[in-house]
Amino acid sequence: MKRWLNVPWPLPALGVWLSAWAVFMALLAVGTVESRALLAAVLWGAVCAWLQPVPWRRLLMAMGFPLSWALTQGLAEVPAGLWLGVALLVLMLYPPSTWGNAPLFPTPSEALDGLREVAPLPPMGRILDVGSGAGDGLKALEQAYPDARLFGVESSWPLVWLSRLRCPTAHIRRGNMWAHSWGDYDLVYVFQRPETMEQAMTKARAELSPGAWLVSLEFAVPDEVPTSTWTCPDGRTVWVYQMRLSDDVTDPPASAG
Repeated sequence: MKRWLNVPWPLPALGVWLSAWAVFMALLAVGTVESRALLAAVLWGAVCAWLQPVPWRRLLMAMGFPLSWALTQGLAEVPAGLWLGVALLVLMLYPPSTWGNAPLFPTPSEALDGLREVAPLPPMGRILDVGSGAGDGLKALEQAYPDARLFGVESSWPLVWLSRLRCPTAHIRRGNMWAHSWGDYDLVYVFQRPETMEQAMTKARAELSPGAWLVSLEFAVPDEVPTSTWTCPDGRTVWVYQMRLSDDVTDPPASAG
């Protein structure tokens, strides 16, 4: 079970919700009282959710079945087409190609205030927000670096349109954050899942120039010493990493003479 829960999100949540429904329907089929079948399905979902290491995912996995059951009880007469429309909207906002990335969580407006002092950029420096979502990260970066040139890459067309409206000074394109080159930027900002931070650092080391910055809200790169950190007003940590020359590059040997 633990191994299965490590597949790309949100597949584990969908699997737990479906399995809880299977438990519920199977118990009803053999004559179990509905209240007991409901309790058994809720407990099954909670046990499965407990194996998930990320707290907010635990909550989503545990609450999925009881919420969906409650909706079926209260909204039984809602046309099926409405549910299909909701599903299509979710797929547009969060297409399958992004299931391995972070869900849509906005960057707080003041989260990056002070970043300029610990991660200085050249005049008109170029900043990239990868997975820029609805533009909250870009707006926070604009507040921290008012003279910088801002760029974003986002895979969801609706979010690209929305962020372009909210951040008219930023250049935002639709694309895959992992396929988009980071090499032209002085600072790359990420607000991702903890599981993807090693991938982010690997890409940063391969593509960013020495002296450029990788900045992460909330999640650190495992086993990597940050250049600097500080605490946001809401208590979360911002992790700052400056790229350096490869550790494989060594000084030339001293002359024998």
